[in-house]
Amino acid sequence: MQDKKTFIAKTLHGLEELLANELKTIGAEDVTIQRRMVSFTGNTETLYRANFQTRTATRILMPIYEFKARNEEELYGLAKKFDWTSVMELSHKFAVDATVNSETFTHSHYIALKLKDAVADHFRDRFGRRPFVDPKKPHIQLHIHINNHDCTVLLDSSGESLHKRGYKLYQDIAPINEVLAAGLILLSGWDAKTPFIDPMCGSGTIAIEAALIARGIAPGIFRKNFGFENWLNFEKDTFEKVFNDESYERNLTPTIIGGDVSKRAIDLTILNAKNAGMHKFISTEKRSVFDFEPPQGPGTVITNPPYGERLKKEQITTFYKQLGDCFKQRYQDYKVWMLSGNMEAIKRFGLHASKTYTLFNGPLECKYLKYDIYSGSKKMKYKEK
Repeated sequence: MQDKKTFIAKTLHGLEELLANELKTIGAEDVTIQRRMVSFTGNTETLYRANFQTRTATRILMPIYEFKARNEEELYGLAKKFDWTSVMELSHKFAVDATVNSETFTHSHYIALKLKDAVADHFRDRFGRRPFVDPKKPHIQLHIHINNHDCTVLLDSSGESLHKRGYKLYQDIAPINEVLAAGLILLSGWDAKTPFIDPMCGSGTIAIEAALIARGIAPGIFRKNFGFENWLNFEKDTFEKVFNDESYERNLTPTIIGGDVSKRAIDLTILNAKNAGMHKFISTEKRSVFDFEPPQGPGTVITNPPYGERLKKEQITTFYKQLGDCFKQRYQDYKVWMLSGNMEAIKRFGLHASKTYTLFNGPLECKYLKYDIYSGSKKMKYKEK
């Protein structure tokens, strides 16, 4: 039995609980929710599965060295003492980034530089040469987190952020991040048995993530590589076991529809769905949300309408009012979920949200709102039950 190690899974604000549940499902232990992250323990297979199977993690880090430092020179000295040959070779290109929350250490860029020098000088003292630094495509990515005087160095097992699944070769203006899209679907509780619609689908991210979830396809299946594949202790057999495990896949044929008024958006959705191998499960319609005829309910709508970057203020408030009317009239027995960063426009939507989450789309704070569209009045609905 392998020794258990501690790992940190990073995520987006508001998705921590979803990620904790996903990690428990893959066999992670000691799962603890923190702010925008979840810590857990497991073995090498757990680490590979966390990267390969979780939909709401952005990256998985492994702490390798903890120490206290009172100033930059002490940090450099202690970091240089660590045996860096235990995690990388001289031939490895590496990169460092830093996150600081400290009155003593105030410049994250300078801290990253200090750790980079400590690693490079450790190799120079031992071998007479320094490894190359490559911030764009490193073999080994290191992170240093400092809280007051507590320093933790972590090894990045993911490489590129896990939201970069690998299927989205083309994107529309203001695309939604794949991790956020998966989070929206998981928060909605859609069971993949009723119709799923994104009537303003852009380049198709929400629809594609819905198809992957419905079919139980691991989001890591499209990735070219993960950071851990460059590690000295990479276990190829263990990774192949994870890669080839199809036990969580489901033979469902969901009804998923992506609609958009833009021909370019629909073309991009079709191309991206093909890249993901999900084109058989997603039908597309080039039409305005106001002309869209949904299948009979019950069903789920999840959409991310324009926020106002591309529309003027008066246009956007009118648009939201018309959108509310459209959902009320056409989507009876649907759960309509909407992500929006335009708080003023939401007020004009004309429907009362039964659930609200605060999420972030990039740096933009958004509300994720659930609207229950009843046929007839709400009162009647309760009488029928």
